[in-house]
Amino acid sequence: MAEPVTPLTTKSDVAYDKVREKILSGEFPPGSVINQATLARSIGISTTPLREALRRLKAEGLVELGAHRDAKVTELRAEENRDLLEMRRSLDPLAASLAAQRRTKEDIAEIRASLEGLRAMPGNPDYEHLLHHRRYHRAIYQAAHNDLLIEALDSLWDKADRYRRFALEVDRGPEARAKKDEEHRMLAEAVIAGDSDGAAAVMTEHIDTSLATQATRRLLR
Repeated sequence: MAEPVTPLTTKSDVAYDKVREKILSGEFPPGSVINQATLARSIGISTTPLREALRRLKAEGLVELGAHRDAKVTELRAEENRDLLEMRRSLDPLAASLAAQRRTKEDIAEIRASLEGLRAMPGNPDYEHLLHHRRYHRAIYQAAHNDLLIEALDSLWDKADRYRRFALEVDRGPEARAKKDEEHRMLAEAVIAGDSDGAAAVMTEHIDTSLATQATRRLLR
């Protein structure tokens, strides 16, 4: 039997990953202008695949595209963050509850692996820290075994990362970080133990005291 062919990564995919990382890491802050010609040269590609990548990022709400050759990183908005929170208050606890009911041995192994070394995000987190945090939450989502729910939560997570970074501009202190570490541990334990009600309750608390909630307060001042 022939081995499956691995799809080649396109130049547009490379550009998408690089620009997205720059936006989520804060290197391209909200409101900043992206000169496409300059950025394309720095990545080592033409502007055509870069433009394709920017259209994908526009669909995710991360950039705005005008008629000219510049793009702009979307500003943070209190209304958008509120909408994200309202969605996550409903969907994250559902995912946690389903994960506790449907998790497999493979899911449990990934939840444990993603929890290892995970710490509440410090001020000015690097991109790897953001990815580790996402890996843990995605392990919970994947264990729910509901493709539509996972897709929706992935999209919400992408949009919420910039608000998390914004909230971290104000130090939340060691006690608050320790509380988040404890919530991560308790959530994993509830899912692994098959405690669907407990997992949903921990996740609800996790969202209600999240960085996104703090970001809303700052944006409304």
